[in-house]
Amino acid sequence: MHLPDSARLIADLAAADRRLVVVAAGGGALSISHLVTTPGSTGVVLAGEVPTARAAVDSMLGGPQESYCSSRTARRLAVAAWQRASSLERAAAPADVADRRAVGVAITGSLRTSRPKRGPHRVCVAVQTLGVTEVAEMEVEKEARSRQEEEALAAALAFDTLARATGLPAGAGGAIGPWLRPGEEVVRDRVEPPESWRELVSGMRRVVPAGTASGSPVGGGLVFPGSFDPLHEGHRLMARIAEEIAERPLDWELSIRNVDKPFLDYLELRERTAQFAAERLWLTQAPTFLEKLDVFPESTFVVGADTYVRLGDPRRPRWRRSPPGPGA
Repeated sequence: MHLPDSARLIADLAAADRRLVVVAAGGGALSISHLVTTPGSTGVVLAGEVPTARAAVDSMLGGPQESYCSSRTARRLAVAAWQRASSLERAAAPADVADRRAVGVAITGSLRTSRPKRGPHRVCVAVQTLGVTEVAEMEVEKEARSRQEEEALAAALAFDTLARATGLPAGAGGAIGPWLRPGEEVVRDRVEPPESWRELVSGMRRVVPAGTASGSPVGGGLVFPGSFDPLHEGHRLMARIAEEIAERPLDWELSIRNVDKPFLDYLELRERTAQFAAERLWLTQAPTFLEKLDVFPESTFVVGADTYVRLGDPRRPRWRRSPPGPGA
């Protein structure tokens, strides 16, 4: 079986001073073994993980996923991999260097098994760095390849996407075109964030404005925190009622971090912040209310009934400060 060339990819990643953590879930494990058996990989690949059980993926991501082979799950795994790469690098390098070097790569696959699948065969690859979120996904023609051949295709897509995301010279990750059959197509998306988002992710800033917000938050305000995935009419109704009761305008707050979960990738941030184009929105690194009070001192927070119940549950301490992590 022909495999994508990894020697040039490893050499170019080393020259670019990059350090990888690679995660393969449900498919794509061949890409890890192919990388780590390449001479020179010990200076580039920090770790490889293969969470084959759904419970293992849930453990990495802090809960069950809507789909285990999707752009969103691949991106979440890539963020978790980036955070681990940064954490490992921080043992030997300053935080800013570690964050710049770190690369998280994730492959999720729904590939051929011993029994025919009802749904399509698919591969999703995501790469996370401090400067970009990049994702590539494709539907694989069913019954056209063996499992090993599908694994090789997944590795080829992973190498191609990794090279693109890290800005390596053309051809460093190989070309995906020759691996595709007629009718197969790779769908890509890429977000290069504004500098303020990078500073937020790296921990240089704890809060940055979005939407129509500007400057820094003012203490004593009215703040509506949430994940807003998505923002819906119930949120807007709550906001209008809160403004009427408090007799002052409301600001929205979206934390890029959640306790025990990876931070939001840049594509996710792009989609969620777009909902607030005409609103005052603050992006923070404040997943708990104790941390939110540091960012918005003496403010009044708008919360729904379910959040209010959780805050009063002694088994779910939501006022504690969350443990620090890479970029925090």
